Amino acid sequence: MAEKDKQLKEQQIAIEKKYQQREDENKKQLKSLEKKIKELSVAGVAMKPGAKGAKGGAAVDAKTEKKLKLLQDQIATLKKKAQEDQAKIKELTDQLKDAKSDAFGDKQAGKKQEKAMKDLEKKIEMETKKFERELKKANELEEELKTTKKERDSANEEVKKLTAQIAALGIAAEQAVELKEKAEKLEKEVKELQAENKLVTENFNSERVLRKKYYNMVEDMKGKIRVFCRARPLSGSEKERGCNIIVNAPDEYTVSVESSRGLKEFQFDRIFMAENTQEDVFEDTNNLVQTAVDGYNVCIFAYGQTGSGKTFTMIGDRDQKFPGIAPRAFEKIFEVIEENKSKYSFKVYTYMLELYNDKLIDLYAKGKEDKLDIKKDKKGMVVVNGSVILEASNHKELYGLFEQGSSNRHVASTKMNSESSRSHLVLAIIIESTNLSTGTVVKGKLSLVDLAGSERAAKTEASAQQLKEANSINKSLSALGDVISALSSEQSFIPYRNNKLTLLMQDSLGGNAKTLMFVNVSPADYNADETVISLTYASRVKLITNDASKNADNKEIARLKDVINKLKSGENVDEEVAS
Repeated sequence: MAEKDKQLKEQQIAIEKKYQQREDENKKQLKSLEKKIKELSVAGVAMKPGAKGAKGGAAVDAKTEKKLKLLQDQIATLKKKAQEDQAKIKELTDQLKDAKSDAFGDKQAGKKQEKAMKDLEKKIEMETKKFERELKKANELEEELKTTKKERDSANEEVKKLTAQIAALGIAAEQAVELKEKAEKLEKEVKELQAENKLVTENFNSERVLRKKYYNMVEDMKGKIRVFCRARPLSGSEKERGCNIIVNAPDEYTVSVESSRGLKEFQFDRIFMAENTQEDVFEDTNNLVQTAVDGYNVCIFAYGQTGSGKTFTMIGDRDQKFPGIAPRAFEKIFEVIEENKSKYSFKVYTYMLELYNDKLIDLYAKGKEDKLDIKKDKKGMVVVNGSVILEASNHKELYGLFEQGSSNRHVASTKMNSESSRSHLVLAIIIESTNLSTGTVVKGKLSLVDLAGSERAAKTEASAQQLKEANSINKSLSALGDVISALSSEQSFIPYRNNKLTLLMQDSLGGNAKTLMFVNVSPADYNADETVISLTYASRVKLITNDASKNADNKEIARLKDVINKLKSGENVDEEVAS
């Protein structure tokens, strides 16, 4: 019995020691939990909405706040359970002490005490395990709380950064609004200035165009030769060569050329560019046809380097899909005649010549080579004695005669032009009208001149025969240049007799004709030098003044001239007519 009491006593001491250690550990862990709960409570207060860290509307995320509150509630529950466990452990300890004091009562009581101690030990063990589970859960919650706190701190830092950015953006937005208002104001002012500038520019251009128009009208009334400039489109060979366009028209009276010596501008009576049609060209020309019908000497001629579009302007294309000035003039002549046939009777005659290798050839002569003599009549009109003069009764007959003569003209192919004119062509149309009331006879002449183009042998790569033709062409054009130079500088001596071309055109240049010159140019940079030379040449022509006068005879003079012509031709004249 004594041995058993001894064992029971040792067991009781061991149990007391074991539970005392567990109680100390529980107290220590509970203190630690209480400290952490206190820290978390303090942190929770700092995270409440409206705190300083939440300035600018950047509070802790609501989800994180909710999670922290949940963790705090769980820890409080664990604390309560720990306190309950502690109370149970104390109660069991007290029961154990009571059992100890009663252990020496009697043997029966000892057995009961031993059983009670085992039950208490079992309960304590169960409560301890339960406490350990709760403690483990508390530790896990503590770790989760740490993680959540870290996330909250990170979120707070992010909120601070975003708050700073929002503040900076707010300032930038205010500045942007101010700048936008200023920009809108400036844009409005710019639009107003642009509109004003556009109006001023339009007014200036309009005034400038009108000034040029009226100036040209005054110059025309003075008898100045009118000059039209026409620039063709780039040719196929120029496109293949990669040429650039250097000729532009700022307005309808000005043409500019980007030459190697800088930008050059020229003023003419009218400018036609690539977009202008044959109809546009003739529209500004057909008034001269009316002038010729009215009895004036009129000349229209085209000048320019080879391949610049002279023949296209004067005659048109081969198939006459785009007829030039000559075919259109034929129709216009007979339109005017038709309009005036009730007041006048008309006769239309024509002769056609070419100057080829310094030789004057009659294209209507059909192989005959009569001597052609260039003279001027008393009124200053050029006549060619010995030339074949044919009559036409309508525009189709006139065009047929023109085609007949054109088929005899000299043409050849060069590198610059597939159908290069190798001669100067002069087509004269004489319109004789008789007033049915007064008998007054009026005789007008329309000269259409298609000059051969100036050439550079290096560019045309002409054959030997073509070089001879080119020399003759350049020689005659040089003589024409001398006449133009003398007339433009108002010299007393005009060298008309230096060449047959200038003799043929002496009534058109400085004579009694109303003259219109077309200067045709290539727009390509490859031909820049030739273009500038042609335009300079045309500018001199514009300085020449003609003295146009009407070619009219009264009825008696006309009758006597008719008698003389009949006598010269060997015809019989009635005595009544002669007297």
